[in-house]
Amino acid sequence: MKLLYWLDEWLTNSRSEQQARLPMTGSDLLDDVFVKYEFIDLDKPLLFTFSPAGTNLKEQDLNDDFAPWGYHLAQKQEVNIIAFQHLGQSNWFRSRNLIFFLEQLSTLLEPFKNRLGYGLSRGGFAVGAFADVLQLDQVLLFHPVSTKNQNIAPWDDRSSTEIAQQFDWKGDYHDLNLGKAKGYIIYDPTNRIDRLHAKRYPELTHLRVFGMGHGTHATYLNKFGFYKQVAVDFMRHQQIDIGQFRQQTKTLRFKEDYYKRLNKANSSSEHRLGLLSKAHNIVLGEKEAHVQEHQAQIDVQPLIDIAIKHQDEHPQDAIQLLEMAQILVPDDPMIEHKLRQLA
Repeated sequence: MKLLYWLDEWLTNSRSEQQARLPMTGSDLLDDVFVKYEFIDLDKPLLFTFSPAGTNLKEQDLNDDFAPWGYHLAQKQEVNIIAFQHLGQSNWFRSRNLIFFLEQLSTLLEPFKNRLGYGLSRGGFAVGAFADVLQLDQVLLFHPVSTKNQNIAPWDDRSSTEIAQQFDWKGDYHDLNLGKAKGYIIYDPTNRIDRLHAKRYPELTHLRVFGMGHGTHATYLNKFGFYKQVAVDFMRHQQIDIGQFRQQTKTLRFKEDYYKRLNKANSSSEHRLGLLSKAHNIVLGEKEAHVQEHQAQIDVQPLIDIAIKHQDEHPQDAIQLLEMAQILVPDDPMIEHKLRQLA
């Protein structure tokens, strides 16, 4: 745990002396988690990243040039970075050695006043679970898993849940605990399990991308810079331009190849076959509980975009989606115009 010893000694210096000793880079191996870090400027944010599923490495794969998930992107944005890479396929950051490291680390980072967390899926779980102990200020989560505790999330019946039961899901940090952190959660509301996990993060701003699925299309979406641009904005500004985000997802949805790849990836799934009707039912089910409190924040643009996209082949589905959008946002001239066209 070289980092802990270095930080403990570094803290004895004045702030100007601390800054003078940067940049500092290094790495540690904590049981089945590899951590790599780089500190460059006390006035820049400190970003924590945790790797998602699919980045399955073994200890023999590590070398001096290896960079965990998100590490190089953080370097390009010139922020301080501590990146955690799980080793092995079934690894949920439950190691006692890792937890002890994080608890000690949190007491040694006082000079860094702006702390961020960024994670996707399994990495999103780790960001949410350790957000409070790491005193994160802002987080960015893509379709995160909130917990694999089956008493808390009995509806998470993915195969990964059964495999994950080899770990302790009742001890410390087994569930989300955002503390004071705010930020963003991005997910596909037509994915039932993702939607239910997302509901457990009411403190965050919810951004929905219909058809994104759960990690299935990560490589494809990255070709359009979907994950990267959002993450870059978050690292640079600690916020996301919602208008730009909506335009980006709208552009993505109108790429015909996007739908072809979605269909191919989900050729036998309910996710593909029921996309339009599920989108309608989801909004209908959530409307009563949230409309009055959050009406000004409701984003109906994805419903309008899907309706326009499929108005020729599925006019009745398009009308249903537009009618629901009209209930959520009355007197919208675009919605009224489209409904008159389809009537």
